[in-house]
Amino acid sequence: SGFHGDFCRDDYFKTSFSCFQNVKILTYREPQNPEYREFVNNLKTDAKMMFNYTIKDSLMNIIAGGFYDGLMLYTHALNETMSTSGTRPPGKDVTKRMWNRTFHGVTGLVHLDENGDRETDFALWDMIDTNTSAFQIVLVYNSSEEQLTAVPGTDLHWLGGVRPPDVPVCGFKNDNPICLASQWSEPVHTVRTFVTCWIFKLRLSLCCRRMKLEKELVAQLWRITWEDIQMSNLDKVLRSGSRMTLSLRGSNYGSLMTGDGNLQVFAKTGYYKGNITAIKYTNRKRIELNRKILFELKHMRDVQNEHLTRFIGACIDPPNICIITEYCPRGSLQDILENDSITLDWMFKYSLINDIVKGMLFLHNSVIFSHGKLKSSNCVVDNRFVLKITDYGLSSFRSESDTGKDAHAYYARELWMAPELLRMECPPPQGTQKGDVYSFGIILQEVALRRGAFYLEGDPLSPKEIVDRVILGEWPCLRPTMDPQSHSPELGQLMQRCWAEEPTERPEFNHIRLLLRKQNKTNILDNLLSRMEQYANNLEELVEERTQAYHEEKRKAEALLYQILPHSVAEQLKRGETVQAEAFDSVTIYFSDIVGFTAISAESTPLEVVTLLNDLYTCFDAIIDNFDVYKVETIGDAYMVVSGLPVRNGKLHGREIARMALALLDAVRTFKIRHRPEQQLKLRIGIHSGPVCAGVVGLKMPRYCLFGDTVNTSSRMESSGEALKIHVSAATRDVLLEFNCFQLELRGEIDVKGKGKMTTYWLLGESNSQ
Repeated sequence: SGFHGDFCRDDYFKTSFSCFQNVKILTYREPQNPEYREFVNNLKTDAKMMFNYTIKDSLMNIIAGGFYDGLMLYTHALNETMSTSGTRPPGKDVTKRMWNRTFHGVTGLVHLDENGDRETDFALWDMIDTNTSAFQIVLVYNSSEEQLTAVPGTDLHWLGGVRPPDVPVCGFKNDNPICLASQWSEPVHTVRTFVTCWIFKLRLSLCCRRMKLEKELVAQLWRITWEDIQMSNLDKVLRSGSRMTLSLRGSNYGSLMTGDGNLQVFAKTGYYKGNITAIKYTNRKRIELNRKILFELKHMRDVQNEHLTRFIGACIDPPNICIITEYCPRGSLQDILENDSITLDWMFKYSLINDIVKGMLFLHNSVIFSHGKLKSSNCVVDNRFVLKITDYGLSSFRSESDTGKDAHAYYARELWMAPELLRMECPPPQGTQKGDVYSFGIILQEVALRRGAFYLEGDPLSPKEIVDRVILGEWPCLRPTMDPQSHSPELGQLMQRCWAEEPTERPEFNHIRLLLRKQNKTNILDNLLSRMEQYANNLEELVEERTQAYHEEKRKAEALLYQILPHSVAEQLKRGETVQAEAFDSVTIYFSDIVGFTAISAESTPLEVVTLLNDLYTCFDAIIDNFDVYKVETIGDAYMVVSGLPVRNGKLHGREIARMALALLDAVRTFKIRHRPEQQLKLRIGIHSGPVCAGVVGLKMPRYCLFGDTVNTSSRMESSGEALKIHVSAATRDVLLEFNCFQLELRGEIDVKGKGKMTTYWLLGESNSQ
């Protein structure tokens, strides 16, 4: 057979060579001027520096030169048109100047005729030297001179030694009468020609397929360099800092989850071309790219199925030798089965099982043929809860180093392996199809019971003890425990058939698919309606709970808002209304500050000052709640309160502020400073009555502010007062006299800044009669 193949190959190349001797190639003629050579050199340099791309010498470079000359032609025509018109010219005027024009460009002399067509030089190539089978230029056509010139030292070869006629003997349409008479006299020659062409085409097709295959192997489209992979930062993913537990039973795909189950990372991941991928490291120190491994990598790229993880590529850069595949963020089937917080009904279980069957059925019918390491940890779930099979193929690439026979992880991985493979000294790394069916039977028991791989009721055995007893094959054979209460009898029978001791008694995956289709008789619509009803009930409870939580948070937010703004103003803002400024004819304003506060601050730490003011004003806030007043603001040690707005209270505003001032003065006499308990805090109070204008100022942190001369006068009453005394104006005295219950003492005339002479009074207290 080898001799026959060589003979066919030689015969094919002889035929091809003789055919190509009669081929003539007509192309553009590459310019020879120094400007073009300099342009090509600059083009190569810029492509390498700016785009890291290497441009090779080819006729394609003339296209870039043509683009450059076209742009220069347009520039010259545009400049000339603009200099003539002085304005922005229309496109048709620029185009007219480009036609019927000649200029020197990087590709030589550029000439455009009256129709805008460029006249181009052409070259005819022919195979002159039959020993090297290389094509050379034999004829050159000069478009400007309309002359065909032969290249010195070359000779054009024609089939039969004679140049073919301009018109074929039988005409272009085979309508010459001379040929019509003889065309029916040569049927045998026509058939021979057809058969010969068909055989040649078949050989050419086979050769092209072989060449394409070799080209794909050499191209190494699967190869990924380690620098192209950006490793994901696990510390950024697991920000919760909670305790982490590693999934048991030696999962190849592995899962890493937090103790509270909120964050899960199921594989070592990285970013390749902006997409997150799963990275599977191998124990190989180096990879020798022989033909077998190249074919395995090519097959991995060719295999595509929705129930198989997509193979992206492989990295063979030591020491980072790894396989890059599609990442499925839901983790493996083993992770889902071991997570008690995930509820799986039989509708969902059958869906996962069917996905395994579909993936294995496709794999067994593909060039990969079998899996060899099928287990629940190699079945991963993507975002749409579609199960996909991973860790298939690449048996030579994945070959692992020998694991110690006493290692727990080694025997944990062998729980899914068929008995006939366990008994082999060196089982095939790609496994067998019947061995995959046995592994599928173990997975079935895992899904049905959710108690781990190879669950045995009663005294649990270690993985090593299980594997040893399976290898012995003693009767009855050791197999996982089945629970008729957890699954249907038909599913139990399918498990037993899949893990049968004799491989020939195990069903094929196409037969398993039919059996599962018969067993899964659940009506999808009924199941969907049941789930929707359950979801609706849960949703009602959730909505009720969230509504109560919302009302509680709303109440807290409103309480906070009412402490910042007056109740009436806050209600207007909540309704989306604009709060208009409002004038009040008569209100009473209270101002106070601490005498010697600057000295206290200088002798105290900032934290002590903040604590002092917080204690004092918390005491004040509790007191003013007993009066019909509104606290406007506190600025440092200043405290401002008003009565009579935003809700008018007639003439009661003076009485409310007076009583509040007496209560605050009484409280400050007994107030203790934490860091200076022996020091008496001295409060200075000023009160004035009169008209003001009030409104909300600002959009961010809005404030309810007061404006008018009454505010300034109240501040002057405070600043011109004395410590531990209440200084009131004559206007406030007039308001208080109507109640006939307050004790006032004339202070006399004082000079008030900005107001001149004013008669003021001291508020001493309130009589016991009222």
